[in-house]
Amino acid sequence: MTADPQAPIDARTTVAPSALRDRRLSLAGTRRHLARGVGPVRRAAVSSLTDASLQQLWQEATRGRALPGVALAATGSLARGDGGPLSDLDLVLLHEGRVAAGALAALADRLWYPLWDSGLGLDHAVRSLAQCRQTASGDLVAAVGLLDLRGIAGDAEVVTSVRAALAHDWRANARRRLPELVESVHARHERFGDLAQSLDPDLKEARGGLRDLTVLRALAMAWLAEGPRGRVVTAYESLLDVRDALHVVTGRGRTRLTLPDQDAVAALLGESDSDALLADVATAGRAVAHGLDAALRRAGQAQRARTLRVRARRPVLTPLGHGLHAHDGEVVLGPRVEPTRDPLLPLRAAVVAARAQLPLAPATAANLADRCPALPTPWPQPARELLGDLLASGPGLVGTWEDLDQVGLVSRWLPEWDAVRSRPQRNGIHRHTVDRHSLGAAVEAATLVRDVARPDLLVVAALLHDLGKVAGAGDHSEAGAVRARAVLERWGYPPGERDRVVTLVRRHLTLVELATRRDPGDPATVTALLDAVDHDPDTLALLQALTVADARAAGEKAWTPWRATLVDQLTAQARSRLEGAPRTPVSSATTATDHAPEPVPADVDAPLVTARPDQTGAAVTVVCPDRVGLFADIAGLLAVQGLEVRTALIRTVDGVAHDEWRVTAPADDTAHDPVDVDALTRGLVRLAAGDRTPLLALDQRARRRTLTGASRAGAAAPDQARVLVVPGGGTGATVLEVRASDGFGLLHDLGRALARIEVSVRSAHVATYAGQTLDTFYLTTPGGGALTPPLVARAVSVLMDACDGR
Repeated sequence: MTADPQAPIDARTTVAPSALRDRRLSLAGTRRHLARGVGPVRRAAVSSLTDASLQQLWQEATRGRALPGVALAATGSLARGDGGPLSDLDLVLLHEGRVAAGALAALADRLWYPLWDSGLGLDHAVRSLAQCRQTASGDLVAAVGLLDLRGIAGDAEVVTSVRAALAHDWRANARRRLPELVESVHARHERFGDLAQSLDPDLKEARGGLRDLTVLRALAMAWLAEGPRGRVVTAYESLLDVRDALHVVTGRGRTRLTLPDQDAVAALLGESDSDALLADVATAGRAVAHGLDAALRRAGQAQRARTLRVRARRPVLTPLGHGLHAHDGEVVLGPRVEPTRDPLLPLRAAVVAARAQLPLAPATAANLADRCPALPTPWPQPARELLGDLLASGPGLVGTWEDLDQVGLVSRWLPEWDAVRSRPQRNGIHRHTVDRHSLGAAVEAATLVRDVARPDLLVVAALLHDLGKVAGAGDHSEAGAVRARAVLERWGYPPGERDRVVTLVRRHLTLVELATRRDPGDPATVTALLDAVDHDPDTLALLQALTVADARAAGEKAWTPWRATLVDQLTAQARSRLEGAPRTPVSSATTATDHAPEPVPADVDAPLVTARPDQTGAAVTVVCPDRVGLFADIAGLLAVQGLEVRTALIRTVDGVAHDEWRVTAPADDTAHDPVDVDALTRGLVRLAAGDRTPLLALDQRARRRTLTGASRAGAAAPDQARVLVVPGGGTGATVLEVRASDGFGLLHDLGRALARIEVSVRSAHVATYAGQTLDTFYLTTPGGGALTPPLVARAVSVLMDACDGR
């Protein structure tokens, strides 16, 4: 005799979960991620098996009896059939109020407890139709989630009626809820970032992630936009594959693809490496985000049409030129335009859209891609002119380029773009993928077109400058130059213009490297720059503008006032050389600060120290008689005050040191002047007299490092420092570059090491960035000459020891 389902029971002991546990084991085997391309098949199998297990559990919980007006339903990924290996189960026990509350609660226990015991993650609820509608009315997330409601077991009519009621409410309240939905989407994107531009993306919540597909489907159910299709669906399946692999690798139902898991996920998916994985994830995220943006625009248009329409209205078209019009926030083709006759029409439309900062309507972009004839090879001059106009259009370029890319036009015009599309950049400088950074560089270059004679070549070089950042490339500048030449030939640029752009791509890092790692006032540095631009003033101007645009696009960390000043200084030196003007002497050259330095006094017998506070710290100027070890002493005194040296320019003219240091003050000491000038001055006087007391704190710290060195021997060693000799880098001096992890007192240690072997620092260029220091030292003997080969070897050795001994 079957037990009464309304009778009170102990849910944990009456319904044995052994069968469900057996199914759990089978489920785990089926959920094992196999190979790329089987994701949808495997997810369907998992969904089917889960349904069967839940239906069997329903039969056990109800003792096989039919319960009119009661049903078990699913929401979330289980309802959609796209759950991952470790996705939670989102279940709702629906009822029409025919079963007593106590019996309904007992039935719920008989369902939920075995699921908990089986180890499955569970989100559960017991609701009537009225409760479902109330919940959806007050909670936007719940309202969107309940739209996926799907029956699992029990009375199917209950599920059907709830689904119909919720869908009706959703459509009826769409006008009121759309602004709330849009705001919630933007808030989520702001919180979780852009999937395409993140190195550790959240596959679900980020812009372009899985949850955006839920929003797309919700808009479609409200009859405000078309449902996801084509590239968006393909992208969604790709993201699901990555999420499934992430579940398998981590053993957790997580959705953030963090760095430690990327290699394993890539291997499981058959990717060549984690960069290829992130590129695929970013490309998929861009397709989803692009589809969502279009759907939200379409939903807004539908809402406005419902609000304004009294009778049939003709569309309001605002002419933009070339047969293109602005219509309801998008660029569309006019009714008399015939795309099949004009191969230049896609470029014209792109220029119009970018300048107006309006998106191309999806149908218009598709027509341009599918119906316009291909451009001939090589491109005609009008096509190159339109390309230049597009690339110089400013901020609107980014969105327009994405519209073109999503329909395949960019790949048609620039096949080399495919290799850098969505490619990640794993360093502390760049904030965007390679392709997005290149577009940003073109946008920045557009602000500098008045500074050069050929602005079209500048923006083209900005677009192509990182084209060599492809898998397996060594020197990306050289690889990019080779690829850029092929592009420029296809685009029909004359040989002279082609050679100039190739030079810019090949040398796009030369100017900033020379300016920040060499002495800008040294004739050898100026000669190296002039050689890089073939002694051509127009190419020099283009290279300077490209350098600025590249750095600005990378982010504020890559383009500081210090770097800008040094680049301007070196460019001015080179330009003066080309014009035959007298070279600006080193003593009056602009320094690493953002202003011209004070004149160096002719006679100095005591230290003169000044400090100019700024937003982050101060610029410290020290003028005093030069001596061996002065560089180390100043660095040490700054460290004793707890100041971090960000940049420094050390110069010696006629036996007088004129040193400029930019320091960062401690974060908790902003209420006071960051630099104690009096203490710094007194310290220099005492150190010059042989009194080491002012640096006692640093000496004690060094001894502690020596004593604890043995205990650190078994720890993981940091990246080894590098000391490089730069052949021909200086006139009358030996140039060494030091690259190492930055640390408290490092500059002092380097200076002391050189002082111990009686080597003078004639000039130094110091920069600290992303935890790494890049220091260039111009070294001489006390008499002022370049170091002998044995002394160079000793200098390299002691500098290495100073770095590695920390």
